[in-house]
Amino acid sequence: MPAAAGPFRPSAADRRTRGQLALPGGTFAMGDAFGEGYPEDGEGPVHDVHLDPFRIDATAVTNAAFAGFVKATGYVTDAERLGMSAVFHLTVQADPADVLGQAAGTPWWLVVRGASWRHPQGARSGIGDLRNHPVVQVSWNDAQAYCQWAGRRLPTEAEWEYAARGGRAGSRFPWGDELTPRGRWMCNIWQGTFPSHNTAEDGYVSTAPVKAFQPNGYGLWNTVGNIWEWCADSFAPDTYTARAADVPVHDPRGPRDDDPAAPRVMRGGSHLCHHSYCYRYRAAARSSNTADSAAGNIGFRCANDADTDPAAADALVGTDHHGTFATPAAVQAADGRSGRAGPEAAGR
Repeated sequence: MPAAAGPFRPSAADRRTRGQLALPGGTFAMGDAFGEGYPEDGEGPVHDVHLDPFRIDATAVTNAAFAGFVKATGYVTDAERLGMSAVFHLTVQADPADVLGQAAGTPWWLVVRGASWRHPQGARSGIGDLRNHPVVQVSWNDAQAYCQWAGRRLPTEAEWEYAARGGRAGSRFPWGDELTPRGRWMCNIWQGTFPSHNTAEDGYVSTAPVKAFQPNGYGLWNTVGNIWEWCADSFAPDTYTARAADVPVHDPRGPRDDDPAAPRVMRGGSHLCHHSYCYRYRAAARSSNTADSAAGNIGFRCANDADTDPAAADALVGTDHHGTFATPAAVQAADGRSGRAGPEAAGR
């Protein structure tokens, strides 16, 4: 089941939305309002984006779900075809002879023979006890193939950020501006000294189950930390600058969508992000990787177009019927460099 060069979008007849959250869309401010982004990532300027209603998965795709896809189709991932992938040095479970080298510029990422979604940390690892963890070691191409089978699609970058914010306009994190409100960890990121010592104060050294911690105001789990998530869009650092004069931008989908060589957007940061090195576990943070890259901290969640009939609008999460960024009561009451895959830069 080869993936298409451009992002897959199912037809209305093929669309399957069971279990997906329905979000109202509307206009929201996209980008970094705190000036904390890395210049090369292009998180600014903040600009208004208008989205139509859409649907999105509450969680990242799990190992169990991806296994069902592979069983039904016989699909072979990019990492499996290549015979190797990127594994973080402290989590490798492989014969020393299978460690083929370090990633250039990021020596904490090792190229490990036999690493794949079935064996995310090397041939001696497995996913038997990780069925409810996010699938990792999957490329953008692999995510496209899953979407074709599942009747879904990847979210656009704008949809991802809107959904990740959970109704919190302009906040740093999906739950507010403070990383650990009342001393409580809200996401799975690195604690300690990167990349040598993870104290695991949040309870996890590697990935966490997809429903660890608390969902955001729209009901999405782990939109920051845990794993990087692929988006449909191709990446350019000047994307926001180029479109800022046309605000509000309507349902943007990024540049050069049909170019198979274009880097693809990743969002959310991962369990390997740390403030000292990869401060990308913020709602506005963005990064990228090539479409055939995979690593032990990259996965995805799915989205879909939604019914925009006015009679169905009342079912949309947090809708305010005025075309503005919705703020559910649950959000108001609550507050309490990247995992790049492959030998080229498997994790900033």
